[in-house]
Amino acid sequence: QVQLVESGGDLVQAGGSLRLSCAASGSIIRINVMGWYRQAPGKQRDLVAAITSGGSTNYADSVKGRFTISRDNAKNTVSLQMNSLKPEDTAVYYCTANIGTTISRGAYWGQGTQVTVSS
Repeated sequence: QVQLVESGGDLVQAGGSLRLSCAASGSIIRINVMGWYRQAPGKQRDLVAAITSGGSTNYADSVKGRFTISRDNAKNTVSLQMNSLKPEDTAVYYCTANIGTTISRGAYWGQGTQVTVSS
């Protein structure tokens, strides 16, 4: 059984910063891509940022230059540093990872953490 647990969501004023963290646990053999998605009310879930096990990153255009994704392969964690937050960044943020276990490989999701940016 694999679990992804997020933390760090909060209410913050526009222009502020937050750091989201996500820890994967369970019978993990290997984690490939890890990433963050977000979903605002009434909208689809969209990719925010992703990072490979080798450290290559990919960002949504809307967050480039403001958000930074990083990971610790030894601890099976991924973080998202969010700076210069805007009200349009308000959403539930989900951690995801492509994980190989002793019996399978697939995409796993966390439960989500709420980020609210007030104007």
